Amino acid sequence: MNGPVTPSLTDTVLTDEKRMAIVRRQRWQDAAFHGVTKFFAATVLIALVGIIASLFVRAWPALDGFGFGFLTTVEWDIVNDDFGALIAIYGTVVTAIIALVIAVPLSFGIALFLTETCPVWLRRPLGICVELLAGVPSIIYGMFGLFIFAPLFADYGQPFLADTLGQIPVFGVLFSGAQIGLGILTAGLILAVMILPFIASVMRDVFAIVPPVLKESAYGLGATTWEVVTRIVLPYTRAGVIGGIMLGLGRALGETMAVTFVIGNAHKLSPSLFGLGNSIASTLANEFAEADSTLHISSLFALGLVLFLITFAVLSAAKFMLMRMEKAQGTKT
Repeated sequence: MNGPVTPSLTDTVLTDEKRMAIVRRQRWQDAAFHGVTKFFAATVLIALVGIIASLFVRAWPALDGFGFGFLTTVEWDIVNDDFGALIAIYGTVVTAIIALVIAVPLSFGIALFLTETCPVWLRRPLGICVELLAGVPSIIYGMFGLFIFAPLFADYGQPFLADTLGQIPVFGVLFSGAQIGLGILTAGLILAVMILPFIASVMRDVFAIVPPVLKESAYGLGATTWEVVTRIVLPYTRAGVIGGIMLGLGRALGETMAVTFVIGNAHKLSPSLFGLGNSIASTLANEFAEADSTLHISSLFALGLVLFLITFAVLSAAKFMLMRMEKAQGTKT
């Protein structure tokens, strides 16, 4: 009867060599994977630096010619090559603020309904509808705003606002002036409809990741739905909620076609939200194709640089706020 077979020295050496070959191959694969991912990350930084550098170089003639006054001047005279960005900055910021003031509460309510109180059979169809709204092209929103919403807003919305909020001392100036349907307020309302599905989708997704045991424990202790939302859901998903709001704000700041359709495209600065105006994106869309002078083209690039800096400042402020909130939360615990 044959005894147990023991591996020979040659077999052991071959096994060790195979093992070392496998280790070397794995190390090479890890090094290659690390290098590829590092290259991808560096590509993002290179693209960001390239965008900033190209905008700054092309905008330099306007920045050098007008100086800091470019940001504080309302004049936009193409004939005399006299340009200022204040009107476009004002229109961009105000329309984005209006959009956020309207869209954030609505998105919050939609997300809470879908995750907390919506019947199971209705949850999926409503979620799909919200996602479909996010996929609608911006030019469709612009056409809707110009041909359907603006006439109705001029006939019913603006007169109502003028007769109610417009009668409040000091505050009423925001709702005075010509009621033609177009203007800053109309652009803000259309932007609110556009960014609402983005914010609502993000909020719904982050609310859905809250561990059920946390909410069930709160309900078991007698908490109401509002208390569960404010004391359990929101603290747990704070970073995601703010990220969704910032996503919507970025979309509102950079939106072009929809705003171009309804803002009026007038280089005027009016205290009334009914007044016609302009935004940075709409100015770029309207004038780049027809710009011929060097200073005009440079001023448009300068507007693009300003829009980039505004967006960067807003996102940086949001990140700083999140860091402060996390630090305060850690101190409390």
